[in-house]
Amino acid sequence: MAKKQRESLIVASKVKAYIKSKKMMTASDSLEALSDAVYGILDAAVTRTKANRRSTVKPQDL
Repeated sequence: MAKKQRESLIVASKVKAYIKSKKMMTASDSLEALSDAVYGILDAAVTRTKANRRSTVKPQDL
């Protein structure tokens, strides 16, 4: 099954600039992988928040 297209959750130019400041280059598919990782972190945080019977995601949920 094809992977569902999701909106990027990162600012590509900022990520590229940060990596460039470390004297490295950014692969073309790195930004999509980073955004996918952020989605995973947020999904886990929402799950934890719901398990704690809250509706506000807090730093400790991340």
